[in-house]
Amino acid sequence: MGPTGPATPAVPERTGATAAAAASAVAPEPVPGVDGSLDAAVPAAPGRTTISETAVAKVAAVAARNVQGVYALGSGTARALSALRDAVGGSDIGQGVRVEVGQTQVAVDINLVAVYGVPLQQLANRVRAAVYAAVEEFVGLDVIEVNVEINDVHVPGLGDARSVTDRPVREASQP
Repeated sequence: MGPTGPATPAVPERTGATAAAAASAVAPEPVPGVDGSLDAAVPAAPGRTTISETAVAKVAAVAARNVQGVYALGSGTARALSALRDAVGGSDIGQGVRVEVGQTQVAVDINLVAVYGVPLQQLANRVRAAVYAAVEEFVGLDVIEVNVEINDVHVPGLGDARSVTDRPVREASQP
C-alpha cells in the first residue's frame, strides 16, 4: 500500500490490433430479453447498482433448495414460524439463509435440514457449490465463503403427522 492508499499497477498502453482485441474482450455480452431473444448488446452506462441482502439471500436459498438431499432450510423454530407465515398468506423464501453483502463480495450462511441417508459432508459440498455458482452468476458478486450448517436430519415417516386411522382405538368400558 502506498502512502495515500493502495498502489495501482501501471497498465501498458495498447495500440493497433492489441487495442481492438482488448476492447472486444470487455464488450458486454448480449442480454436475454423478456421473450428469451437476445437484445442488442447493452452499453455500459454510468450509475450505481445496489443489490440488497434479501435479493442475494433468495438467490442462495433457491440454489440450496434445488440440491437433492436438502429437506428444508432453517432451524426448527424458523420452520415453525414459516409454516405460520404460509398459513396467513406470507412467505419467506430466504429462510435459513443469512448473507453479508459488501461492494463486490458476499458471504453466505446456510442453515438446513438434510434427508436421512444422504452423506452429510457431500451434501454440504454440493450446497456450497450450488450457492457459489448461483450467486456469482445471477448476482455478479464474488462469493468469499459459503458456510453450511446442517442442524437436523429428516427421517421420512418419523415425526410426520399421523392420520386418524393410525391412532390406536380406545375401547370404551362397559358399565
